[in-house]
Amino acid sequence: MTDRDMTKDDPLEDFEPRDITLDRVTKRVHVTGRGPAVIVMTEMPGISPYVARFARWVRDAGFTVYMPSLFGRDGAVPDDKEGTEVIQRACVSAEFRAFAGKGSSPVTVWLRALARLAHSECGGPGVGAIGMCFTGNFALSMMLEPAVLAPVLSQPSLPLDDPAAIESPPEEVAAVRARLEKDDLTVLAYRFEGDSFCRAARFAAYEEGLGERFVGKVLPDAAANTDVPPFFEKFVTTPHSVVTTHLIDEAGQPTIEARDDILNFFKMRLGSP
Repeated sequence: MTDRDMTKDDPLEDFEPRDITLDRVTKRVHVTGRGPAVIVMTEMPGISPYVARFARWVRDAGFTVYMPSLFGRDGAVPDDKEGTEVIQRACVSAEFRAFAGKGSSPVTVWLRALARLAHSECGGPGVGAIGMCFTGNFALSMMLEPAVLAPVLSQPSLPLDDPAAIESPPEEVAAVRARLEKDDLTVLAYRFEGDSFCRAARFAAYEEGLGERFVGKVLPDAAANTDVPPFFEKFVTTPHSVVTTHLIDEAGQPTIEARDDILNFFKMRLGSP
């Protein structure tokens, strides 16, 4: 069920919590569904009820969702104090590279291993991956793993200190572009027009690096939900989270159309009915 109260913590009772060890690193991964695998990576400050709702939509579209716990308190409604502490810890963590010139976040190596595992467990032609906000570019870095066939970048926000840059270093971008061209794949990306964390200059950088293999879509600010949790009300003052917090769950809304585009992208690449 995706019809839940977004103002209350989500118990995630319909997900199986698994502690998965890869490359000697163990992380909690919430798994649900059947069908080809899709890795759903949370936005800041963690797996909120909005992120869980999106994961359920992916599951209900015919996929097995693997939702790793990367930061924050799983299922929690974003709180301004707790959320600030999560961001501060992530910015100094050895797993993440929040600032320009640091290269791809090391956690993407673990995520590529998770994609391999998910593909081996679920079968099918390959794996989908969506990153959001802090994790947005992670889906691009995961394209270095052959099992990943359907990458989606939702409001990729790193590096935080250079709006015209992308997290992946030039050699990674070149390797991903070569793979996209060899395998005839594309990268799907979304942002709101006035997003202060993911600006037009960043999408321009992706277009320059990936060429026509990058399919960037920009939504009008008026399409964003304005009834948001305290963390977003205080710290995310422009439209930002395309398929989670700022999504308006009504037929015909641009954010619902974006969600459906993403689900159809997964179906096209992964072969789910």
